[in-house]
Amino acid sequence: MKVPISSSSNRKSSSTSRLSPYLLFGLLAFIVFVVVTIYGEDFRCLFFTQQPTATSNKLQPPLQLQLPADPVHHHNKPPPHHDLPSVPITKTEKDDDMRHKVVGETRTRKTDHQDEVVGVGGSAGCDVFSGKWVRDESNRPLYEESECPYIQPQLTCQEHGRPDKEYQLWRWHPHGCSLPSFNATLMLEKLRGKRMMFVGDSLNRGQYVSMVCLLHRLIPDHAKSMQTFESLTVFRAEEYNATIEFYWAPFLLESNSDNAVIHRVTDRIVRKGSINKHGRHWEGVDILVFNTYLWWITGSKMKILRGSFDDERKDIIEMETEDAYRMAMKSMLKWVEKNVDPKKSRVFFTSMSPSHGRSVDWGDDRNGNCYNQTTPIEDPSYWGVGSRKSIMRVIGDVFSKSKVPITFLNITQLSEYRKDAHTSIYKKQWSPLTPEQLANPVSYADCTHWCLPGLQDTWNELLYAKLLYP
Repeated sequence: MKVPISSSSNRKSSSTSRLSPYLLFGLLAFIVFVVVTIYGEDFRCLFFTQQPTATSNKLQPPLQLQLPADPVHHHNKPPPHHDLPSVPITKTEKDDDMRHKVVGETRTRKTDHQDEVVGVGGSAGCDVFSGKWVRDESNRPLYEESECPYIQPQLTCQEHGRPDKEYQLWRWHPHGCSLPSFNATLMLEKLRGKRMMFVGDSLNRGQYVSMVCLLHRLIPDHAKSMQTFESLTVFRAEEYNATIEFYWAPFLLESNSDNAVIHRVTDRIVRKGSINKHGRHWEGVDILVFNTYLWWITGSKMKILRGSFDDERKDIIEMETEDAYRMAMKSMLKWVEKNVDPKKSRVFFTSMSPSHGRSVDWGDDRNGNCYNQTTPIEDPSYWGVGSRKSIMRVIGDVFSKSKVPITFLNITQLSEYRKDAHTSIYKKQWSPLTPEQLANPVSYADCTHWCLPGLQDTWNELLYAKLLYP
């Protein structure tokens, strides 16, 4: 006989059934509370993306760093971010250098001793322009002189008899971080559908040729070309619908030295307020790289034309070099503010390229210069007499007032160390050398321009870093 279930037992069972959902809900809430407490930061990172603050993106004057007599270290904040389309890291990047791992806008480079954070000028505190040269035979040069047919004979040092290749084997290593490896595939993708133009003098032309040499090997012969149209030279990558261009304008303003071939004039004259004479050729360019310095250093005051070169009677005044240079920088800045959309384009300015005309400056023979120099200067505080800090002050003052971002490529200090990297006597000579010159190579050594491959490839590595990882 089955024992009947009591009414009290029924009530207990019914109550338990009604309470079970509440107990389960409470238990679930407790579990969620514990998980959020322990892993809350991870959840926040998952659902929210941190945005850069206005402070971190504020353009800072970059120049106070060059002024002390101490070692020159610049710790300027980065220029504002530009909204150029980003290019994902491809497998080609990985294949090109298996030592690198890309994570957002930072990289790690596996060295012999440790993994280093690879800074590219971000807010993490890495200044890529402050560092030292390290010999790196396994990764230098980035290309061979004989592999690049675009190098002018003024820069082909091996072809013209330089006996050593040591100048090709040095890599720039910033303090506390490393530069990202130059990846030609990634750079070409960045340039797809764009115009990149270097504007300035023969030193900027050297950087332009370096960039072409770094990229052209990935482009089939039938899909690339180089043409010159007076002051404009254009390298075209057909498959990328991209051009890399150089425009000759040694003062940026109109001058009597504007002929790209015949410009060796002793009495240099610059026309005030004439930026549009050249600037009309820069309109619509996506990536502009300006430089101007060497031609302003005449050893005397600059002659400034008020009016036109076509005037029968010319109104010419003299100005101190720094004042004339400031005039040009202000004109360039006004042109950029009027003609460049920072959401679509990037503007760079390369600082002065140093010369090494007096070996006494670095403690060598009083009668020497860059001739026969085969190693960099090791003194971190070295600053040659040819690089005017007053000009650096002018650039810093003018750029600090800019309404649009201009990325300053401060290559001066790192280039000061490279007394070994000049073309010296190993270049095409445009006129026959005299017996006296041949007997004294120091007398005709070019201590201004640089061999390729060489130092200017590093300038482009820095440009690449600032362009792709601003």
